[in-house]
Amino acid sequence: MNRAWQASWHPRTAVALHDLFMVWAGWNLAHWLRYQLLPFEKAQPLWPSEMPVVLIAQGAVLAIFGLYRGIWRFASLPDLWNIIRAAVVGTLMIFLSLFLISRLEGAPRSVFLIYPLVLTLLLGLPRLTFRLWKDRALSFRSRPGQTRVLLLGAGATGDLLARDLPRDGDYYPVGFLDDERRLAGSKLRGLPVFGSINKLSEIVRSQAIDLAIIAIPSASNQQMQRIVELCEADGVTFRTVPRLNDLVSGRSSIHELKHVAIEDLLGREPVALDWLAIEGGLKGRSVMVSGGGGSIGGELCRQIAELGPARLTILERSEHNLYEIERELRRDWPELILDPLLIDVCDRSAVDWAMSEYQPEVVFHAAAFKHVPLLEQQMREAARNNIVGTRELAIAADRHGVGRFVLISSDKAVNPRSVMGATKRAAEVLCQALAENSTTSFITVRFGNVLNSAGSVVPLFQEQISAGRPVTVTHPEVTRYFMTIPEACQLIMQVASIGDDGEIYALDMGEPIRIQYLAEQMIRLAGKIPGKEVEIKITGLRPGEKLKEELFHEQERYQPTDWPQILVAMHRPHDWHRVEQSVSAIRHACETMDTKTIEVALSDLVPEYRRGQPLTDQENIVPLPARPASG
Repeated sequence: MNRAWQASWHPRTAVALHDLFMVWAGWNLAHWLRYQLLPFEKAQPLWPSEMPVVLIAQGAVLAIFGLYRGIWRFASLPDLWNIIRAAVVGTLMIFLSLFLISRLEGAPRSVFLIYPLVLTLLLGLPRLTFRLWKDRALSFRSRPGQTRVLLLGAGATGDLLARDLPRDGDYYPVGFLDDERRLAGSKLRGLPVFGSINKLSEIVRSQAIDLAIIAIPSASNQQMQRIVELCEADGVTFRTVPRLNDLVSGRSSIHELKHVAIEDLLGREPVALDWLAIEGGLKGRSVMVSGGGGSIGGELCRQIAELGPARLTILERSEHNLYEIERELRRDWPELILDPLLIDVCDRSAVDWAMSEYQPEVVFHAAAFKHVPLLEQQMREAARNNIVGTRELAIAADRHGVGRFVLISSDKAVNPRSVMGATKRAAEVLCQALAENSTTSFITVRFGNVLNSAGSVVPLFQEQISAGRPVTVTHPEVTRYFMTIPEACQLIMQVASIGDDGEIYALDMGEPIRIQYLAEQMIRLAGKIPGKEVEIKITGLRPGEKLKEELFHEQERYQPTDWPQILVAMHRPHDWHRVEQSVSAIRHACETMDTKTIEVALSDLVPEYRRGQPLTDQENIVPLPARPASG
């Protein structure tokens, strides 16, 4: 007999023997109680003739209900419910067996009412007692080397952590802090609630705290900022539990401790989405995503796959990106009908063939170049991909009767000063003009910077911090709107389900974030001090960049929708023939590498485009020195 078999077999054998002993004791105790309540002419022997039947029938039921597999240390209410069911079913089995064997001779009927109650107590009390003893022993016995933990939040999550952390053996919960006044001075699982979170510094010193855990998955970003600042000011190590959205979706478990990410501090409150409308618009439908291997396109593919489309077609010109997203989708959604196509959206023949072959009902156009400074020197490529590519895909969608075409745009398309912004605005104009004479609904979604997307500022800052180099900020007052990749994709799918033809939708993104504040927070989250251990270097605005971005043009007259935080702009009318003439000129100029013609045609499509124009008087702010590290 090997040791592994012994380790797994012996505890279960002990549990089985214990439970069978309790069955024997319970059957006899039920008889004794029956005699005490209703006097009978003779006493019950310790080993009555029916006992083998009782042990076999009840033992089999206990095994079927899994009581021998349970771990007493983790016994809970579900285990008690399992015991009750096993006792009741076992009683029925004993009753039927004895009836068939002896017509219940010598077995008083009242015993069958008393027995399951007695057995439930005899099986449940030892488990509960053992659980309470282990929990108390683990909770209140600090051992050398254990991490002393302060839980920030005395709600349901804090309660679960206080119960489960000691089982790991490495953590010793000391108590709670919570802003709920009525909890101050009370106890939860025997641990004190010291007071509000503002007392963090005092409690960290007095209780020798090693780790603070933010146990508030529903915390707003303002609350997270405050708590993180308190932890940073006191120098205590801190971790958090996953956000509420990740817990609800099943992406994370409540017991997973993680570092606080920049998304926890800069993202906004979750947008209230109509998931029934989103699912109704995509489930069972054929969907196409261009640029499906990129940051936004890839996340769109994941969320669409979760909703159960009839098929998902991906257009992607990067071989590596297409390979990665195909591998992931086939692994996580093996039943999904997936068509990964290595296609450039500027290739008219390939795009038209894909539309004809796969007949999508909804198209998400995420294929675009978006790096502002780089594209200032790559006008031809920016115009070709962002304008000509949109034209080929949109015309093909119109020709093949696609129901909805969703263009993914950018806040940089509003009053653009960059090539990237101008080409995205031209794509918007193209779709709006085409919508006026098409059966396809062309809808535009416009949003700001996406945290952690390819080429965004967050990965750049992370790289600079990890390498020990200065973090480069273009201007101390430069601000941007931010949202997370999942939030951006959810907004896109929501708009696809509710959007009207030709309109532009955007998320009410609240207050823009100063990039310098972003840099300071990322440095602190890396455990370093801004301005001391990591320098913040002001480099000046790069070509095409603005101090502030906007979500709507002044003539678009935006207004709220029925969905909170989603705004809609009344689109400006555009003449399709004039737009098509300019886009055709750009297409021909791309083939001949004629950047001057591209710039002229682009200015005709987007009159508000001012490439390389100096900052306006309002924006022409004298560079300020870096702000103090407190941000």
